[in-house]
Amino acid sequence: MTAHNHATVLENHSAAPFYVAVGDEVEVFRAAARRGLPVLLKGPTGCGKTRFVEAMAHELGRDLITVAGHEDMTSADLVGRFLLKGGDTVWVDGPLTRAVRTGAICYLDEIVEARQDTTVVIHPLADHRRELPVDRLGTTLSAAPGFQLVISYNPGYQSVLKNIKESTRQRFIAIELDFPPPEVETEIVAHEAGIDAETARLLVTVGNAIRNIDGAPLGEASSTRMLILTGGLIAEGLGVRRAVQAGIVETLSDDRDVVRALGELVDALLPRP
Repeated sequence: MTAHNHATVLENHSAAPFYVAVGDEVEVFRAAARRGLPVLLKGPTGCGKTRFVEAMAHELGRDLITVAGHEDMTSADLVGRFLLKGGDTVWVDGPLTRAVRTGAICYLDEIVEARQDTTVVIHPLADHRRELPVDRLGTTLSAAPGFQLVISYNPGYQSVLKNIKESTRQRFIAIELDFPPPEVETEIVAHEAGIDAETARLLVTVGNAIRNIDGAPLGEASSTRMLILTGGLIAEGLGVRRAVQAGIVETLSDDRDVVRALGELVDALLPRP
């Protein structure tokens, strides 16, 4: 693995990732996987898209290669490039090429952050061809059995200038994910953070209250991931109010007026010391 491609590889040897299904997303993914169909996950940041893919990869017995999309990503970051090693020029596969060769699931997270000319490289893999042209090697690779392409993005956050092209979108099966209902989110936060259900329920109440603020100048909502991180602080002995301030309030905004308003909302929801 090289630093330039920002890829992580999850081999299917560890314990099953904890995931609680909210709807029929598991059934839809299983059906797509049986056909080798590519999947598009839509949903807000921190709602569990990555964990869902990890859980499905484990269930299907496939390795998972995850690539974080960013504005400087090039097609070479996905496919591979020639590098100098010990005075020799050698070819190094990119994460997408490794997944194609080995039959892994390749998860391109927040794909619209990459340049649109970069995402075109996935088109032959996302239709009936299931092929990856590697122009620099003068060859075309056929996807190994088990290979599946999964991409994700946050339609509520991405700007008009950063959206998935229709020619890309129409190659995918779409699954929309959102923040879980309170009882499910409470179970998730309690399990992942290692805290009791009552404390987890309190954090979920805070999270939902912030999500439901009308016209709040927040770039992102209080995500399930954020609630889990806050719960981790509480599990380490930090007081609930201080943990919420550090894990949620201060994280959501740098605007002092917004931080103050969020703090007042939290004070109204949390029990008095």
